Amino acid sequence: METEPATAERHYARDTLEFARAFTFFDAVYAFALTLLVVNIDPPEAADWTSPSALLGSGLEWQLLGFAISFSVIAVFWRVNHRIVAGFRALSPGTITANLVAIAFVVLIPFSTQGVSDVETADAPLAVAVYALDISCAVLAQAALFYVARHDGVLAHPLPRRADRAKLLDTLTIPAIFLVSIPIAYAWGADAGRWTWALLIVVGPISGRLTSRRVARIVAEDAAARGIRSEPDA
Repeated sequence: METEPATAERHYARDTLEFARAFTFFDAVYAFALTLLVVNIDPPEAADWTSPSALLGSGLEWQLLGFAISFSVIAVFWRVNHRIVAGFRALSPGTITANLVAIAFVVLIPFSTQGVSDVETADAPLAVAVYALDISCAVLAQAALFYVARHDGVLAHPLPRRADRAKLLDTLTIPAIFLVSIPIAYAWGADAGRWTWALLIVVGPISGRLTSRRVARIVAEDAAARGIRSEPDA
């Protein structure tokens, strides 16, 4: 009687119940993290409901801004995680563990949001540092998840390694900007540190476009080297 290799036994194929359970669990944790963000919004006093200006002047505007930013951040993390896992043909113990580490940092985002959105702590450089470190670790953990999947051989359609390195460099622009904001916050204040994050609005799209072109060129060169003629996308 033939037996499958030990490594195959530890992989959960995409069409198995175990894969579906893990995928559902990961999605549920992201939903839970999004829900936790509302805890950072303190209910205003009764007197603050007399007018919109009084309501916003109670500090609610900063908490709502922090909620909106972190909601968007967690949603982006979920989309990235969904895209990564969607490219798996199976789950391995390594990818499950790596994903748990990644979502652990995501679950911490409501906590780190408290520091940068509360009027009593928003001006503290430490609040900026904690938030920046949390986001940076979450991004790096997501990147590590992909490389664990590649190492374990569960990627459905792996790209050339040069293409993966190009994508990694693009990903590293996010933690780089967040980490740079920490010394800026301590040197010039928390507001300056937070404004540093706005660089992502410019740097992100530019880096993304350049990376997409580089990856396409690498894939075409790899196909040519293999003697395969690449067809343009429909």
